[in-house]
Amino acid sequence: MSSIEERLGALGLTLPEPASPVANYIPFTVSGRMLLISGQVPRREGKIWPVGQLGAGVSLEDGQAGAANCFLQILAHARNAAGGDLSRITRVLRLTGYVNSAPGFGDQPAVINGASDLAVAVFGEAGRHARSAVGVAALPGGAAVEVEAILELA
Repeated sequence: MSSIEERLGALGLTLPEPASPVANYIPFTVSGRMLLISGQVPRREGKIWPVGQLGAGVSLEDGQAGAANCFLQILAHARNAAGGDLSRITRVLRLTGYVNSAPGFGDQPAVINGASDLAVAVFGEAGRHARSAVGVAALPGGAAVEVEAILELA
C-alpha cells in the first residue's frame, strides 16, 4: 500500500470506482511526466451530489464537500493512470475548479478549497498547487462543482 493510500485511510477516506466518461473524451491522458485528469463531478452513492447552485440552495459546506469528493475521483483515475500505484504521483501541479454559481455568488475560492485542502492533507507540501476557481452558470448533470487536475508522475 502506498503512503498516499495510507494517508487516505488515516483520514477515513477510500477511493471510489472511477466514473466512466459521459461524452466523447477520455478520463485522463499522459504527456511525459504530466498526468492530466478530465473534470470530475462529485458523486454520492453513484449519483451526482451536491446538485444545484452555490448561493441558491447549495451550502458552502456542501460545495466544499463536493470539491473534496471531486479530488477523490481525480485520485481514482490517477491510480489507474499510474498502473495502480499512487506512489507514482509525485506532485499536484494544478487544480481548476468550476462552481455552479447563482448570480452574485463570489465565494468560488472557498468552495474549491475543499479539493485543495484534501490535496495538501494527502500529499503534504507536494499537494500545494497552482489553481483557478471559476464561477459558471451550469455544470453537467446539475453538479454544484467540477474539478480537473494536472499531476506529476515519477
